[in-house]
Amino acid sequence: MDKKVRTRFAPSPTGRMHVGNLRTALYAYLITRHAGGDFILRIEDTDQEREMEGAVDIINRTLEATGLTYDEGPDKDGGVGPYVQSERVKSGVYMKYAKELVEKGEAYYCFCTPERLLSLRTKVEGTDKEITVYDKHCLSLSKEEVEEKLANGIPYVIRQNNPTEGTTTFHDDIYGDISVDNAELDDMILIKSDGFPTYNFANVVDDHLMGITHVVRGNEYLSSSPKYNRLYEAFGWEVPEYIHCPLITDEEHKKLSKRSGHSSFEDLIEQGFLPETVVNFVALLGWSPEDDQEIMSLDELVEKFDYHRMNKSPAVFDYGKLRWMNGEYIKKMDFDDFYAKALPYIKEVIHKELDLQKIARMVQTRIEVFPDIKDHIDFFEKLPEYDPEMYVHKKMKTTKESSLEELKKILPVLEGVGDWSNDSLYETFKTFAEKEGIKNGQILWPLRTAVSGKQMTPGGATELMEILGHDESMIRIKQGIELLRNSL
Repeated sequence: MDKKVRTRFAPSPTGRMHVGNLRTALYAYLITRHAGGDFILRIEDTDQEREMEGAVDIINRTLEATGLTYDEGPDKDGGVGPYVQSERVKSGVYMKYAKELVEKGEAYYCFCTPERLLSLRTKVEGTDKEITVYDKHCLSLSKEEVEEKLANGIPYVIRQNNPTEGTTTFHDDIYGDISVDNAELDDMILIKSDGFPTYNFANVVDDHLMGITHVVRGNEYLSSSPKYNRLYEAFGWEVPEYIHCPLITDEEHKKLSKRSGHSSFEDLIEQGFLPETVVNFVALLGWSPEDDQEIMSLDELVEKFDYHRMNKSPAVFDYGKLRWMNGEYIKKMDFDDFYAKALPYIKEVIHKELDLQKIARMVQTRIEVFPDIKDHIDFFEKLPEYDPEMYVHKKMKTTKESSLEELKKILPVLEGVGDWSNDSLYETFKTFAEKEGIKNGQILWPLRTAVSGKQMTPGGATELMEILGHDESMIRIKQGIELLRNSL
């Protein structure tokens, strides 16, 4: 019988959740939910200097907003906790396993000073980048020398003892078998001088102790995987399945960075995107279902997700596609839900006593993100200055002259209209057009221009006039007449 699938999301509390981290969480969640397994949240806060206050709350809020519910975590003990690494440090678990490696000759104490380490820095060929390649200096210390230094309280780290000859091969489910020359494997630090484990070491220990079967992470960790494998082998532990996700780039094929303005989940929510859209979009950054369906709920993603269909090549963050997808989600929203989200944006620009629900219904099918609402409806609050050339429409066969003529003729007709509803106004204009021997558009186009001052509006002339009301509509039509007269 196959082992139960267990995946984990192990973020560091260092700020807003990057799109790449969200994708890692999502893929780990989809893999385990598709297989009926367990999804674990583990907070990796061993790098205390980078920890940001409130960042754990951001992680929790993001997972809740996206629907990525976990089975075990800091507040849901599944028997392998604690699920916060700084709390695990206190138990001494990492030091225990590091010392076990020392006993096996797979790790060693290093007492080198910062000055000596600085002297080992070398430039990477062809770049300005400098790296420190440790020279195994402290590996030659005798057991007695090590014990003496420890007894004297000399600061130390514990390093992994990697071979310098031969190769290490590991398997990734996306990238296949990858071999690395052992000469390239630096003796990475396992326990830092402050007693805290490094990210790399704590990761391996915790994944084993928590029974993680599938490790999902970005492909920037591919180069570290041989070191992880050597740790698993040194302990005699089973190596988990590795699933490395492709890089996410911007539209210029550069790594998606904070400077892009939409690199984190919270950035996108603040820009008016729906959480459901972001989840759907992020799922497609490096993966696609067999049927190439694009709009999918979280439940549908769980059903369709097969991680073997993930790509190796970088995924491009197409902002235009994200906007389109969000528009599709907005169109399908329950109106009450849409109105609740749209109302703050509507109230930013409209302060008059108007029917805001009607305005919201108008824009629901016309926007892609919620801030778009403001540009669609600002004319309701105040008629903008506009160019009289907007009255010209070749397809409608309207000119400035014809528009002026029809607006002058419709004005007295409108004075007598008692029912200022959309349907009543439309019938009035239809009757007027028949009497004048013109097409409906030849009166509706100049009317819409006059009451909105815009080329594109969320509704037609009669819808806009119903919301504006009789008095405001008449004022604007008269202003349009005056504008046209002055332009001829």
